[in-house]
Amino acid sequence: RTAEEVFIPLTVGGGVREISDVDRLLRFGADKASINTAAVSRPAVIDEITAHFGAQVLVLSLDARRTRDAATPSGFEVTTYGGRKGTGIDAIEWAREAADRGVGEILLNSIDADGTKNGFDLELIRAVRAAVTVPLIASGGAGAPEHFPPAVAAGADAVLAASVFHFGPVDAIAQVKAAIRDAGFPVR
Repeated sequence: RTAEEVFIPLTVGGGVREISDVDRLLRFGADKASINTAAVSRPAVIDEITAHFGAQVLVLSLDARRTRDAATPSGFEVTTYGGRKGTGIDAIEWAREAADRGVGEILLNSIDADGTKNGFDLELIRAVRAAVTVPLIASGGAGAPEHFPPAVAAGADAVLAASVFHFGPVDAIAQVKAAIRDAGFPVR
């Protein structure tokens, strides 16, 4: 029903585990499918989906948090189940592997920054940007228009936020776009 009402690119995730899930989402009007837990559990599913539909259809949702675990040399660990379950997988290496396997873009959510409204995790964005060339969407931590330009400067191709739009002023989108444009970045 959402696809019938909005005329913007629509990415849908949650429960995507195999080609048939992506096929169903696309048939119902999604432009892209997002995958997280299933890809962590079985990375080959990325290969299968992108071979069948193309890279442009698959978005890796990567939830990362800081860790001191020696198994994660970057200091960032992949989490699943909304950040509730650690995996012991290095987030930067996972981003690189997923890009090598063919994901079309990465939605990078900082579990540490998410909901804080204190700004994006710029160190995490920089680290993932240094590892991959696919489009990178930064998520987690935005609380004000001035938080967005530093995320773009750190390497995000797009920025995602919830609180600033849901609970901010009516013209929050215009304010965020203005802040990014005033910082010298192109805005649609």
